[in-house]
This record gives sequence, C-alpha cells and structure tokens, in this order.
Amino acid sequence: MLSVGLTGGIGAGKSEVSRLLVEHGAVLIDADRIAREVVAPGTPGLAAVVDAFGPDVLAGDGSLDRPKLGSIVFADPDKLTVLNSIVHPLVGARSRELEESAAEDAVVVHDVPLLAENGLAPLYDLVIVVDAAPETQLDRLVRLRGMTEEDARARMAAQATREKRREIADVVIDNDVPLEELRERVDQVWDDLVRRARSA
Repeated sequence: MLSVGLTGGIGAGKSEVSRLLVEHGAVLIDADRIAREVVAPGTPGLAAVVDAFGPDVLAGDGSLDRPKLGSIVFADPDKLTVLNSIVHPLVGARSRELEESAAEDAVVVHDVPLLAENGLAPLYDLVIVVDAAPETQLDRLVRLRGMTEEDARARMAAQATREKRREIADVVIDNDVPLEELRERVDQVWDDLVRRARSA
C-alpha cells in the first residue's frame, strides 16, 4: 500500500485532482468529508463544538451551521486552534480505520486541506501539492464559490503560504493550466504512484 497525502490551498483545484486520481483507481480518504461526518447531529464531535462555541453555531435543524462557525474561527487564530483540537483527532482516527480496510496494493490518497499547517507530511509515504497562483485561487473562490473577496482573502490568509506547501511536496501539480493539461499531468503522476505502490 502507498499512503499519499494530497493538499493544496483553498481554490487551487485539489478536489479536481483527487477526482482524477479516483478515476484511475485511487482509494480516496477525504478529510473534509470525514470532518463533516464527525460533527454530524448526534455525534460527540458536535457536542464538543457546541460546548466550545455555544449553541449559536447550530442551524435550525440541529446541524452545524458551517458558514457561521467559519466566520468565527477564520477571523480568530485562537478559536481556529480550539476547533482543530476537537475535530482533527476524530478525523485522524476515522482516516486510519479507512486506510486499514484498503487492499494491500492500493494507492490510498488522503485529501487533507491543512496538511502543511498541521505538520502532517511525515504521516505519508509521499506528499502531492496542488499549486495555483494566489490570483487564480482568489478568482475561483469569488467566481465559482460565490465568496466575497474579503472572505476569500481571509480564508487564504488562514492557510499555510504557497512556499510552505511547496517545501513539503514530493510532487507538485501545477493547476494554473487548462483541464486537459491537468489531466495529462495527473496521468503521469498516477503511473509513478502505481510503480511505488507495487515496490512498497
């Protein structure tokens, strides 16, 4: 088994790269999706978040109001640290369960947005960073996700710098390119991952 950490700044196009890797046969463990699962209604994770941030972070149906919580934690590094201390251990435990259930020769891709920020690179056999220029990220967040420019800049500023992400990369995938070029690059990377998995 080859354990791969996949990361990139918000709006860099990491989700597109993970989708292409899954098309090739990668086993995807999506930290964001797991992070939503561990704070679903009725979970100990949601109870801990409400204890830390108050009932105002709940939506009317009892689920987590993610935009509300996001506006609180992305404006205050200390509160972001508190949230991460609740969610990250739960995500880590569930990710390990999923990885242990994968086939012996699998390429397991961990989609981890905050891999660089949390010093997680040593946990993986190899780290792939999806990279895009900050102006590309900003354009995608405003145009495609409907964020205000101010909110988009705040979210980008809360993450590791582009340089810090590139420092931990074993492989960099440039996503300032048309989709067809991105697909060709992912094809090359996949061939390399399969070779590594077979020799692991």
